[in-house]
Amino acid sequence: MTQEFILRIVLAAVLGGIIGLEREYRAKEAGFRTHFLVGLGAAVFMVLSKYGYDDVVKTELVRLDPSRIAAQVVSGIGFIGAGCIIFQRHVVRGLTTAAGLWVTSAIGLACGSGMYVLATASTVLVVACLETVSLLHNHFGAKNISLTFSAPTREGIREVLTTIEKDKIDILSYEMKAHHTSDGDRYTATMCMKVKREHYQQRIMSFMTEFEGITIDNLE
Repeated sequence: MTQEFILRIVLAAVLGGIIGLEREYRAKEAGFRTHFLVGLGAAVFMVLSKYGYDDVVKTELVRLDPSRIAAQVVSGIGFIGAGCIIFQRHVVRGLTTAAGLWVTSAIGLACGSGMYVLATASTVLVVACLETVSLLHNHFGAKNISLTFSAPTREGIREVLTTIEKDKIDILSYEMKAHHTSDGDRYTATMCMKVKREHYQQRIMSFMTEFEGITIDNLE
């Protein structure tokens, strides 16, 4: 029976690692090691929950719920997932990775229960979903970016804003500050925009050459 348990936790770790590799490739908050450990840990908890107290049940008049420990994995994984979610510059990041960890824990529980086909099919569906959506999003989706640039005059800032509006780029937030230096005034604008991914590289980076005196200070 011990060999069967080892097979279950190994398969759970491998399946979790497969999902983690996809997240690692996309440079997300949680990668291979995190998903590997979540799948492994969930399977161990499932095995322990179902079989860890067989000696007590056989020797005493005790009734135990086989789902008592495994049930805590569902809520407990939320703490790890919450650590992946970041709210930054009016944008929420990490929700997909947090959901991936949640599904990985479910796959680990399925492996711990001996439901190998269900766990494998779930892994295939997760990876297919993540990869397909990523490909579609790269071609048709939008990207939220933060741009900070400076200009010697207010007119320079307005010129950039006019060009952005002509390109039909949505400005989510905007802030401009004036700095007084020994060389004269300098104006800095910080904005959060939603840009089509196919135009991201060619349009945003072209600000470096299109406008005289415009300096990009930060681009995220």
